[in-house]
Amino acid sequence: MQQKNDNDQIIAQAIDVLKIEAEGINGLIPRVDERFARMVELICASRGRLVISGIGKSGIVGQKIAATLNSTGTRAIFLHPVEAMHGDLGMVSSRDVFLGISNSGETEELNHLIPTIRELGCKIIAFTGNEASRLARMSDIIINVGVAREACPLGLAPTASTTAVLAMGDALAVALINKKQFKASDFQKYHPGGVLGQRLASNVSEIMLSGDAVPFVNENTSLEEALAVLDRQRLGAVIAVKGKNILSGILTDGDIRRLVIRKTPLSGVSLSKVMTRDPLYVVPQDPVYTALNIMEQHQITVLPVTDETKILRGILHLHDILGKGAFSFNGK
Repeated sequence: MQQKNDNDQIIAQAIDVLKIEAEGINGLIPRVDERFARMVELICASRGRLVISGIGKSGIVGQKIAATLNSTGTRAIFLHPVEAMHGDLGMVSSRDVFLGISNSGETEELNHLIPTIRELGCKIIAFTGNEASRLARMSDIIINVGVAREACPLGLAPTASTTAVLAMGDALAVALINKKQFKASDFQKYHPGGVLGQRLASNVSEIMLSGDAVPFVNENTSLEEALAVLDRQRLGAVIAVKGKNILSGILTDGDIRRLVIRKTPLSGVSLSKVMTRDPLYVVPQDPVYTALNIMEQHQITVLPVTDETKILRGILHLHDILGKGAFSFNGK
């Protein structure tokens, strides 16, 4: 019985931590305002890098933010405040933007560095929980990342506060991805050694399905027969062809749902009456990242593959691009 009580207490404490950290992140939402937008514009307009600095846990989070930015198209470096004052400041130029991270805004080592950064000509951004702090007063843009309370029961170890900074860093990275129109092809450039990078660099012909694996029927086939092929092949789509296997249309699971919602009659009609005509497609020689960009832009998961004369050669599914479990995003 004692063991059960102990386990229940452990579980309850862990849940409380997650709730407190979730509350901290949710508290940031009203603060994503014009200042956040100005920060994104400032970083995008910079011809240099985003220099991120902090001490202790803030520094560790800053290193993670820098790594995320570098992998998604925004050049960034982490600068340790103490090492900066002993020679590493040479890495900083007037073209750079400086981001200082300090929950209190009174971190002596970081604040001691700021005037020198200012003299170099850098604009300064602060991630801080104290807008009245010295760091905030010395900054051009203040992003309030403060939390109501830490998850640590002693209120000493940075927990919810560092989670909030990390989340705001991710929000910045995603905003910059969209602002810079960073694409899957760009991702491949920055990840050439990874399994996903290698797959994106290959040609469509290397991973597409072909032959009997391709779900296709003549465009004049009955809808019932087309649905049977769609269900049998389990790729979420059936391709319509005409003449000598020339691509003419496609019908997807999503199309069927929309037809049902609109109460469109599904019996006694041919596929040609309900299919999407002249669908998007790729050719076997296209890089896989081109196909992925098309899928992302149009929010689709399947693409027909044709030759230059639009004769059907295969089909490409998002799962084939991602490898169907051949790798995982956590690097394992």
